[in-house]
Amino acid sequence: MTSSPTHPTPLVEMTDIEKHFGGVRAVNGVSLDLNPGEVVGVLGHNGAGKSCLMRILSGAMIPNGGMIKVNGRPVTISSPHDARKLGIETIYQTLALADHLDAPANLFLGRELKTRFGNLDEKRMLDEARKVLRRLNPNFHNLGDAVSSLSGGQRQVIAIARAIYFDVKILIMDEPTAALGPSETAMVADLIKRLSAEGIGIFLVSHDMHDVFALCDRVMVMNKGVNVGSHRIDEVTKDDVLSLIIKGALPDDWTPRNLEVAL
Repeated sequence: MTSSPTHPTPLVEMTDIEKHFGGVRAVNGVSLDLNPGEVVGVLGHNGAGKSCLMRILSGAMIPNGGMIKVNGRPVTISSPHDARKLGIETIYQTLALADHLDAPANLFLGRELKTRFGNLDEKRMLDEARKVLRRLNPNFHNLGDAVSSLSGGQRQVIAIARAIYFDVKILIMDEPTAALGPSETAMVADLIKRLSAEGIGIFLVSHDMHDVFALCDRVMVMNKGVNVGSHRIDEVTKDDVLSLIIKGALPDDWTPRNLEVAL
């Protein structure tokens, strides 16, 4: 895609991505892009290939073919470290937090701040953690508690803070509201809206159709390793998306929802 005033250069473009496991094509020629400040839902049944595609972008899996561009430039992503250097962070459903450590220790886990003498700079890490966590949730006060004692919403805030502190441009979120109560789900939804307003591009992997329609600008559905439909969210209904997930095709009489409204 070329850059223009109406079509800025995408943050990321995945083109003809392939991933094979023996004779199984888990991802079969899939293309997908993401623009600044955009939330794109990535949907499909378990085994459809969506998680595999996101693992390729996150560096956790190496593709068998295809091209990835970040800010219009071809890149090679061979590890999560490569992805992070490109501004790509992933928040997995498990959150990957160390339960016995507090929020600052989790925020800087593996990327600890050091003093000029080479020692851990615990005061600076606490101060930085306080700033980024309060930015996301002004009521976050439990910085010294082990994260195992925190609520699901607080744990999700720590995971998001860890991603955005390190200058994330592209955020992959895997089922971010799974197992959260209504108020915590609403809080995470608000965070997603705020991050996208700051220009961060978000891939939202979710089974929650309400979240998808409330938060996403576009949706891409995978079925048996193939991209079976990419649509703006105002073009489709929940039934249309379910048809893509289950059958791999839109209903036979489908017309864009926004066209119907215009008419």
